[in-house]
Parts: sequence; structure tokens; C-alpha cells
Amino acid sequence: MKLSRILLLLFLLPAFITAQTEIRVTDADIPAGSNVTWTSNNIYILDGMVFVDAGATLTIEAGTIIKAEDGQDTDASGLVVTREAQIFAEGTADNPIIFTSINDELDGNLDYTDRGEWGGVVILGKATTNNSEEKSVEGVNEIDAERARYGGTDDAHSSGVFRYVSIRHTGINVGSGTGNEIQGLTCGAVGSGTVIEYVESYASDDDGFEFFGGTVNTRYLISAFNSDDSFDWDEGFRGKHQFWFAIQGTDKAGRIAEMDGATGNEQGTPYAQPMLSNVTYIGAGVNANPDGDGNQALIFRDNTGGFYYNSIFTDYNGKENGFALTVDDVDNSGEKPEDSRKRFETGDIKLENNLWYGFGSGNTINEFSDQDFVQSYLSDATNGNRVADPQLAGISRERNAGLDPRPLWGSPALEGAKTLDDTYFVQTDYVGAFGRDLWIFGWTALDQLGYVGIISSIEEEQLNTSPTNYDLAQNYPNPFNPSTKIQFSLPEANNVKLTVYNVIGQEVAVLVDGLRNAGTHEINWDASELTSGVYIYRLEAGAQVISKKMTLLK
Repeated sequence: MKLSRILLLLFLLPAFITAQTEIRVTDADIPAGSNVTWTSNNIYILDGMVFVDAGATLTIEAGTIIKAEDGQDTDASGLVVTREAQIFAEGTADNPIIFTSINDELDGNLDYTDRGEWGGVVILGKATTNNSEEKSVEGVNEIDAERARYGGTDDAHSSGVFRYVSIRHTGINVGSGTGNEIQGLTCGAVGSGTVIEYVESYASDDDGFEFFGGTVNTRYLISAFNSDDSFDWDEGFRGKHQFWFAIQGTDKAGRIAEMDGATGNEQGTPYAQPMLSNVTYIGAGVNANPDGDGNQALIFRDNTGGFYYNSIFTDYNGKENGFALTVDDVDNSGEKPEDSRKRFETGDIKLENNLWYGFGSGNTINEFSDQDFVQSYLSDATNGNRVADPQLAGISRERNAGLDPRPLWGSPALEGAKTLDDTYFVQTDYVGAFGRDLWIFGWTALDQLGYVGIISSIEEEQLNTSPTNYDLAQNYPNPFNPSTKIQFSLPEANNVKLTVYNVIGQEVAVLVDGLRNAGTHEINWDASELTSGVYIYRLEAGAQVISKKMTLLK
């Protein structure tokens, strides 16, 4: 064995053969003014509601696992970043930060029906809302009302960085009253100085994400198989948002997007008016009948505004007819009140250059809504809305590697995008959250638990592209049983060796050994003869050496 290989394995081995230490974290462990770091060589157990106190900073390393102890009501476990504190949770695509339940063994023992195992993550800030006075997050306010407060006057406020984070199995009741679940991620008055990107909320027993006011900008959010709304906003929520993805389960689901202007005085300002582009919202299935409130995929109400551009809405059926879109219309007689229809008529609600297809109410514009003014708007060609099958490569709610929400070649989703006059937004030719890049690979529960796969018709085109760097992709699915795919890229022809080792450094397979042309190559590896465990796969190409790990679960 080459010396470089021995040194590499010696470097990697401690991460696999040394048991991770479990560290219990209580509310006393991140006090005011402290700087606390959680490292990936430990597993942190949240024991009760843990507050990051005023002036404190919590840093979480890439690859760190945080589990939450059992308990509900006032004993519920969760993490709350108070508005005077900051969190810096910066995972990577290969090493995400995972928040989950104490009952999750991270080997697939829990499914998306295992919801409500713990509280969730709450980030609070000092940006404006349209509340007349400061509020506290419901449920959490019964544990500590003062530290649950959010809001202020600083729209540029920073609560830190939250990137490549997967939050799983949340939504247990918090506080003494019923219906006080907190979401996978709850944001209260979070300001635009905060970075929230690549965040997944999986299997929450409430909403996936809820935003109470604030001005934070977000990208790459995933709301998967949550029992209520995939996305929910209230209290003057604004900001810019791109690449949101939602998929609902067939057993329980609310609206894909419940968009509220206020929870109190609906005439309060600033109005909720976020700007969204490139979202893909997939319902529970056009023939599904999930347990949940509402029969609308999207509802604008309580005087909210909002803008959707370049997006896909599809495969939805709620209770009753499963409408695509409803706009709250409080009173059609006399002087119009300030309701969401008024926001619609004044141009504070816009839906442009979107694809609509597959709703329980029917599959024409006049069936997407039972409101004539909505039908008229969607029918107006100047708004760029289209009724067409987006031809997504694969919609699956099972762990069969059948979920690939990218549009197939020839799909109408690959054209027709509106150019937005705002430098925050990445300009795309396609509509929806995905072009060629399947950015949910690697770091998400959807991928790690086997929902996600690459559909061959896209794969062939992807493999024909010319890479500019050497790269070794994360295998998929991962964990796998018994086979998995490994993809590597070469910017030029080179001699290549792709080898698999077990955690004690023994070579178990040589998958490639020889000259390969420039391009992206994919190998299917069948590990039927091997036992469950962690394996290391290593690419040698010229002077380049890249290693990754994968898990075989039988």
C-alpha cells in the first residue's frame, strides 16, 4: 500500500473507530456573553429548551449531530437563539449539521410519519414586524417569555449564519396549551444581515418553516413531508427568497404555502410582501386525500402581499376540491377593506411566469380557483402564467430513489423565465427550483434516507457536459443497500483509480483502474457480498486524490 494511502487512512480512521461522546446540553450551558463551540466529534443532546442567551455566540462545526431529548409541553426540548445572540452553524454539502430526535439512529429507523419527536429550532432577531408591540414565540413564551421575544427596528440585524442544516422530526407541543407546536425552523423578526441557505425541514408535525415578520433573505430551503403547511409567513414578512422546494406526504398535509399578513391587526404596517423566485411546490398527489386543513395549495390572506416568479406548482389535492390559489376576499360590498384582495388589486400580489399543473379541482385556469378575479388574472397572457405539465423527472414519496424534481429535457419548465431586476436573484432560463443541478444531494434527509435518485434521461445529458475540475461526488443513494452509484469528473484524460476501503484500511473493491477520457463518469457498485458499515471510496487521478465516505445498511 502506498505511503500516501496509509497516511490518508490513518487520518480518516479516528472519525470512524472512535465512538462519539454524547454531551448533554441544558439551558444553563450557553449563558449570556459566552462563546460556545459544538464540534463534530461529539453528539450533543438537547435536554429541555436550550436558549442561546443575550450576547452569546454558538458556533456549530460542519458534520455535527444534535439530538433532542424526549419531552413535551413545558418539558419540550429545542434550541432558541435569542434576539441578542448569534448562531454560526455552517455545514457543507458533504458534512451537514443535523438536528434530530434522540430516537433517530440516523440509519433509517424513523420515517417521515415519525413526526413530533421534539420541539424545533427557533432563531429570533431585531428586525421590524407589523405588530403594535413586541411578541414572544407561542409555546416557548410559557417557558421563558422574555427570552422568547422577537422584533425591533433594525432590519439589517444579523442573527448569524445557518447553512447546510437538516432539521428532522420536529413539531411536538410546547408550553401548556394545545396547538403550540414550533416548526422545523421558526424565524421571528430575523434581519437581512442573517444568512439562511441550504436548510431542510423534514417530517415536522406542524409547518416546515414559519417566518414571523423580518427581512431575512433565503436560498435553497426544503420543506418535506411536514404535517401542516410547507411554508408559512406572518406579521409583515419581507425579504428575497429563491430556490424553495416543498413536497408533501400523502398521510398528513396542510397548504403548501399559507401566507398571512398579520396575526393581530391586519391593517398594521409594514405589509407582508416577500419576493420569491424559482420555487417548486409539489403537493401530496392529485388523487391524494391527506389529513389536514385547507383545500388550497396557496392562500394569500390577512392582508398579505407577496410575489411569485418563475415557479412550479403541481400535484396538489387538499380536502374537497384542491384549488391551486385562493386570495382572501373579506367583503365584496361597499368600501373595500384592506384585505389580500385589496393587495392583489393594488399590485402588491403578483404571480408571473409560473407553471401550474395537476390540481384536484381540475386542470384548467378556470378550475384552479373558484374566484373570478383570480381566474381572470391567471388567464391574462401578459402575466406569463402557463398551464402545462412541468415534466419533472420523478415524483416519489417512497424511499426508492425515485424523487428527481428536475425537469426532463423538452420540458416547458426549461424556458419562459422572467428576468428579475434585482441583483440578489440568480438569473435562470428555467422555472422552478431546479435546472440541471440537483442541489438536494448529499446533505439532506431526502437523499440520505433514499428518496432521491437521478433519472436516466437527465443523467445522460448531465454526463455529456465538460467539467472544469477534478471532482468526486457523494455516492447516491447514501445510505444504500446493496448498490450505489459513484460519479467522478475529469477536466482532461488521465489514468484513474477508484478504490473502496473498509474503516480499517483494507481494500475491498477496485472499481476503476486505467485511462479515462475527460468528462463525467458514473460507476454502479454492488456491495451485496459485504457487511453493513462505513466504507471509504478514493479517487486517484494524476496528482489529485479525493476521498469520501458512504454507508451500507442491510
